[in-house]
Amino acid sequence: MTTSRRNVLLAMTAGLLQTACRTLPWQAPRDDRHVLIVSVSEQKMVLFEDGKELASYPISTAKNGIGDAPDSYMTPGGRMEIAEKFGSAEVPGTVFKDRAPTGEVVAVDAPGRDPVVTRILWLRGLEPQNQNAYRRFIYIHGTPQENLLGSPVSFGCIRMRSSDIVSLYERVGVGAQVLVR
Repeated sequence: MTTSRRNVLLAMTAGLLQTACRTLPWQAPRDDRHVLIVSVSEQKMVLFEDGKELASYPISTAKNGIGDAPDSYMTPGGRMEIAEKFGSAEVPGTVFKDRAPTGEVVAVDAPGRDPVVTRILWLRGLEPQNQNAYRRFIYIHGTPQENLLGSPVSFGCIRMRSSDIVSLYERVGVGAQVLVR
């Protein structure tokens, strides 16, 4: 094969790879239709689709308040996005460790238990005030402690009722905006 023919083939291959990387079939388009507004003072989250309110959920944010310092156990404030989603095929109450299902299922309000359950929406901060959110593993997730929703009791994450996180998980995609205020 001549050098010029090899260069043409390499250029064509590079072009195809660039096109494929932009339109990978397993990558869903970014969600630019949904916005979640988290009110820390009301311990409530509202879902908007194309500017219209769709749903409102009781939640729990951090008992230590708003902030983003490492090891602060605070909920980051400001504008974030859903970076990754985990748990689509799991039954409600499924316990997750390091975003992987453990095989255990915990009942609602199980005494003495506080694991991440049902679904995980991993958040990425988009502002200097929340730049550590992703590294801190800040999620919107299900909790078995549903009787505590409406009070700030988490260790930084935003907790939801299992039935609510299942519904939310099905509606929103990666890239959906989250505003914590």
